[in-house]
Amino acid sequence: MAAAARSALASAGRAANEAVSFVVFMVLDVVEVLLCVVYKVADYMLEGAWRPCYCSSSSTAAGAAASGKIVVSERGGSKVVSMLSSTKLHLEDISDTLYTRPSVLAGAASATTRSPSTRRGGGGGVRAPPATTVTVHSAIVQMLRGKIGAEGDGKQRKPYPSPRWSDCHCTNCNPADAGRLFVHIEAPPGGAAAATEEDVLFIHGFISSSGFWTETVLPNVSPEARARRRLFAVDLLGFGRSPKPADSLYTLREHVEMIERSVIERHGVKSFHIVAHSLGSILALALAVKYPAAVRSLTLVAPPYFPVPRGEVGTQYVLRTVAPRRVWPPIAFGASVACWYEHLSRTVSIVLCKHHRLWELAFRVFTLYRVRTYLMDGFFCHTHIASWHTLHNIICGSAGKIDKCLEIVRDQLTCDVTIYHGRDDELLPVQCSYAVKAKIPRARVKVVDGKDHVTIVVRRQKELAMELEEIWNRKR
Repeated sequence: MAAAARSALASAGRAANEAVSFVVFMVLDVVEVLLCVVYKVADYMLEGAWRPCYCSSSSTAAGAAASGKIVVSERGGSKVVSMLSSTKLHLEDISDTLYTRPSVLAGAASATTRSPSTRRGGGGGVRAPPATTVTVHSAIVQMLRGKIGAEGDGKQRKPYPSPRWSDCHCTNCNPADAGRLFVHIEAPPGGAAAATEEDVLFIHGFISSSGFWTETVLPNVSPEARARRRLFAVDLLGFGRSPKPADSLYTLREHVEMIERSVIERHGVKSFHIVAHSLGSILALALAVKYPAAVRSLTLVAPPYFPVPRGEVGTQYVLRTVAPRRVWPPIAFGASVACWYEHLSRTVSIVLCKHHRLWELAFRVFTLYRVRTYLMDGFFCHTHIASWHTLHNIICGSAGKIDKCLEIVRDQLTCDVTIYHGRDDELLPVQCSYAVKAKIPRARVKVVDGKDHVTIVVRRQKELAMELEEIWNRKR
């Protein structure tokens, strides 16, 4: 009897959540349309030009190529956009979720027409475009033109200001060296870098920074481990104290190339371990595939891996899974606003990130300077363009790419693979790590009770540091 009552209450709660969510997100759809107009006017008034957004319909490759500036070609099975400036962008690096995000009403209508086997997630389904269609969204075309610096008619065009009016202008958010990432380095005493056996690269997650590692795990690494290794913790492109270019699309390729340029090539890294959290796990897998002989171990903390069911469009499935457009739990609501609403999320960035110094000061005063604010610092120090494109092009756009990376790590690499996950993680469920384990049978999965997406590291940094040292010391 009690079980039946609990089941009835749970069903009623789910129904109420869905009903309230439908109304709330329908209102947000309207607000998003209004904000689109507001920001177009503001950008024009403050920057002297209309700036692209992803609200408009997309363009075909033929229309994009008509400018004479952008040409789509196919090389080795990959579709490539080439510009006169010799810059190349692979179309498969760009997620269609940037410009294909149906409204609540459109999603509901689409859900009623889909077959039962494909009705999953909280958003609307989107059919895959025909294989012969190449889509280059007009916003992407305009951003590429901004890199070139001139329109097709010969008129000069202002390059994107960086930072833009809606971004923070402080020196921490806008480093003088725009060609490299900020890298925190801890080397063996005496600077004996040449004598190190191998190095360790720490990669943070979404809207975070190197402080996620330098304030937690790195201080707890033993002197013995430090004597044999250099420890590198990066601020990813667009985050923390790293460059935040306004004309970047923040693709997986761009993120990986910046890590290569800033760490591997600049510091002569030959052999290294990788420790990565959340979104950083995708970059870690891409690096491991690119440097199979150099990677000694992979430690992934809460990896965002969602196997895509057959018949689903991978990017859209991940979008609906990560951001189900529900008001409860709160973390799902926050993820949904960040993923589905370009202009709403830009508003949040203006309120929080543009004024991050004020928020940080207020937090310190409120806590009487007794609480370290490294998590807040990492959360606030990014731009909307960086977070929006990274979210879609890495997390959503990784659907399908991670499968290939995992298969290569399984079949061609011999490095250790260890996965940590908090059992109470509401953002990325434990099933993500078990799915990685299913792909790489030799991977070791450790699920920690009572820990969530952040506290899996932040509140067990001493234990994690000891466990990492054991991983680094294993004989292979």
